[in-house]
Amino acid sequence: MLIRHLVLKDLPRVLRIERESFPAPWSAAMFALELTRADSLCFVGEADGEIVGYVVCSQLDLDWHLMNIAVPPACRGRGIAKALMTSLLAELGNDARMTLEVRPSNEAAIALYESFGFMLAGRRTRYYADTGEDALIMWRTEATLRGSLEDVPNADGGAR
Repeated sequence: MLIRHLVLKDLPRVLRIERESFPAPWSAAMFALELTRADSLCFVGEADGEIVGYVVCSQLDLDWHLMNIAVPPACRGRGIAKALMTSLLAELGNDARMTLEVRPSNEAAIALYESFGFMLAGRRTRYYADTGEDALIMWRTEATLRGSLEDVPNADGGAR
């Protein structure tokens, strides 16, 4: 599989994956905005000439925020999301501080993030407008890589 930077011509396939993956998908304009930002990293995974996943990450102040990652349902379980995360972290550097929000019901994503050293640090009540589901806030920092939340702002452990 080839991991490369996402470009505008990739958006039709990325948008199809987005609609297959999320009940409240991003619009083309949202992806286009991320592509224009100097402080965003956007990658796609490509296999046999087909886009099989993507990841979008933006820098907010000193921290990176994993905004979006998806693999089409038919391609899940093949290590594509893991490869995308590995490439993203290689680009950012192992000491990059990252945060994200994830649905508590998305156990596969939570397991993926935990495998990269993310830890549960909090919860946003009724974060997802489509269902009213909370969001778990996860962080990856020097401390979380050691199993601690000591350097995570406002961390409360966000009990599941």
